[in-house]
Amino acid sequence: MGRPDPEEGQLPAPVKPPDGGWGWIVLLGCFVITGFSYAFPKAVSVYFKELMKDFHVGYSDTAWISSIMLAMLYGTGPVCSIMVNQFGCRPVMLIGGLLASAGMILASFTTNIIELYLTAGVLTGLGMALNFQPSLIMLGTYFDKRRPLANGLAAAGSPVFLSSLSPLGQVLLEKFGWRGGFLIMGGLLLNCCTCGAVMRPLDMGMKRKMGKAQDKYEAKEMLPIGGKSEEGISTTDGTKKGKKAKKKPKKGKKLLDFSIFSNRGFIIYTISKFILVLGLFVPPILLVNYAKDTGVPDTEAAFLLSIIGFIDIFARPACGMVAGLKWVRPHVAYLFSFSMLFNGLTDICSARASNYTGLVIFCVFFGISYGMVGALQFEVLMAIVGSQKFSSAIGLVLLIEAFAVLIGPPSAGRLVDALKNYEVIFYLAGSEVVLSALFLGVASYCCLKQRKKEPLPENNPSAGGGSDTEEAESDVQEAEEHSSDNHQPAHSTDNAVVVANEEANHVAEEQRGEGGGCPAGDGEVLARDGCNADQMVERDSF
Repeated sequence: MGRPDPEEGQLPAPVKPPDGGWGWIVLLGCFVITGFSYAFPKAVSVYFKELMKDFHVGYSDTAWISSIMLAMLYGTGPVCSIMVNQFGCRPVMLIGGLLASAGMILASFTTNIIELYLTAGVLTGLGMALNFQPSLIMLGTYFDKRRPLANGLAAAGSPVFLSSLSPLGQVLLEKFGWRGGFLIMGGLLLNCCTCGAVMRPLDMGMKRKMGKAQDKYEAKEMLPIGGKSEEGISTTDGTKKGKKAKKKPKKGKKLLDFSIFSNRGFIIYTISKFILVLGLFVPPILLVNYAKDTGVPDTEAAFLLSIIGFIDIFARPACGMVAGLKWVRPHVAYLFSFSMLFNGLTDICSARASNYTGLVIFCVFFGISYGMVGALQFEVLMAIVGSQKFSSAIGLVLLIEAFAVLIGPPSAGRLVDALKNYEVIFYLAGSEVVLSALFLGVASYCCLKQRKKEPLPENNPSAGGGSDTEEAESDVQEAEEHSSDNHQPAHSTDNAVVVANEEANHVAEEQRGEGGGCPAGDGEVLARDGCNADQMVERDSF
């Protein structure tokens, strides 16, 4: 007897996340990718004054470079999901790193602002998007118990890189000009390819090889020695390959799984994130100008953003550690709701800050709450949809967030121009964040309470959050197909009939011995004559 084999009627053992080991290298790669994705569009702004002089354009024209980068990062989410589901994370990240680097290198040779939009905006933005989403997916496959901590540490890459790329860009601008700076920045983005190369997938490659070797060994044992045995092995392999080729299209993986919209938790999360993004980014964008209007000097006003970034660096890992506690992790959605409520109330309470001390206090509390939101946003999504559907879920969520990003900050800027009052903008942004927090908390509580009352369906493969269930059902189907393939057609039918008859006789004898009063027969007769149908279901399930 050989070792239990996934291809011999046994369920394939799921690949367990290691929660360490090579996962720490994957976490480091995700840290770098997150830093480039979120900080690079903001760090490019140090070159805007030189671009305005060379191309004779206004500030709003150059600001479109960062806007296009962010739009590509968010808006191409479904495209990234399709590519990841089709080709895997590592190839997509390698292509994304090359595109991001090529975009900045080509941008150093541009002669007008439109060419900058296409190179630094579209090409680099698309490359960073192809890196950002797969890195989060790989992080979810390598970590389970320590996943909240891993998400918090990876999210810390954003403030760390923001505090380092902006000064670096200023140094490069002074020594090499904006063209030399873009060229060197393009070289730095090649590190995304290195991060993509370390994203080693967790697969069943070794077990498949062992299964094939065992199949050939058993075929040699069953068939006579000589040329016929080799012929039989090749025939068996050819038959199995032919059957797999025919059945493969039925089990083709969805490029973009829209069934997650049947998950109420995902719908609640998506709506709350849309409302959140409308107001989340408004205060840090308007903070410097708000401080200048209150009489704060330029250098001290710019230092306020550094305070937020410094606090954010420590807030994200700390929040990840708290979210990983045993008594907190089952309620991580409520912790996320609390962090959004904290952030919104910070905006509202600081709307009337009229001196530098009040603004510093606002930056401290905003940095804490902003870091909490950044550390928990993807952890909550992973907990809702599961790792199997996360690739599709994050793509659709980022697409929906893209519309909020294009609505929120521009609308706030227009209101400032019309009202000439920052206080109203802070009240409005804080109210939107508070609304998203209340919606997520109340809707999640009502949804969970209703689920406890509803009986769980026995067979519901189309459930939005049932990624593990669908995987188990597909494994059962695959095991049945492989078990039928491992035997010759002439003997498999006879064996099945004999086993079925023996099972029916054995069940009938047990029922007579227990005094159940059920007549012997097949499952249909037992169900019709009034016997307990649950017995038949339980037997079939095993």
